[in-house]
Amino acid sequence: MHIPTYIDRLATDGGETGRLDADSGADRIEVETRCLLCQRADPPFERAVAYGSYDGGLRDLIHLLKFQQVRPAADVLGRMLAETIGTLEQVMPLGTIFSSTITVVPVPLHTRKQAQRGFNQAEMIARGALKQLSRPKRFDLCAGVLHRRRDTGSQIGLTRHQRRENMRGAFAVSDPTRILNRNILLIDDVYTTGTTASECARVLRRAGAARVWVATVARTLKISDVIDLPENLPDEVSENCQRTAAHG
Repeated sequence: MHIPTYIDRLATDGGETGRLDADSGADRIEVETRCLLCQRADPPFERAVAYGSYDGGLRDLIHLLKFQQVRPAADVLGRMLAETIGTLEQVMPLGTIFSSTITVVPVPLHTRKQAQRGFNQAEMIARGALKQLSRPKRFDLCAGVLHRRRDTGSQIGLTRHQRRENMRGAFAVSDPTRILNRNILLIDDVYTTGTTASECARVLRRAGAARVWVATVARTLKISDVIDLPENLPDEVSENCQRTAAHG
């Protein structure tokens, strides 16, 4: 069985984190104490999970869909995402007192980019995944509830701070009543640095969402992209923080 990769934010008030052991598949909870700097770097979502690494055949398949408009690739990617969601679903709550369903929100494209491409790949992959899930009625696709207010352009070559500033204010919730007190599953094709997912999750939670999880087909991630360390932090302190977070 394919084991997806995780980024967690399951912190208690005492600064400790519990996580599901993905390597063994067992419900074994590990408790680790993290420094205050790492705690402040926690993303605004509960967990991010991806099917695989953004390279090789998986990257080629995503490129077929996004850049060559080979739409059947969305169904293949959807099956991969469905397997990942199935694993994530095991640690998601049954629901809230307001709703037993999980609201699925694709990361939106700017209207100009979507018009050029002809579709939003995140939404297409999400639709393909929902058709493959064992309990599809537990999930409610809400495309359009989150929209991109401006075109943020490419983030290649930007620092962490520049990426955050570039994304600030880029997203908005069109109808907060559709996500109020709901558990949200945010869907995208690739998790790169987490800036986009974090900004989307932050906007959704400010609009009233209970909790947010993130699922993508692929991830291309460095620990330094997850942990927002000051530029002038001594190397030995930076390395220690990154080692701690890598195991948490």
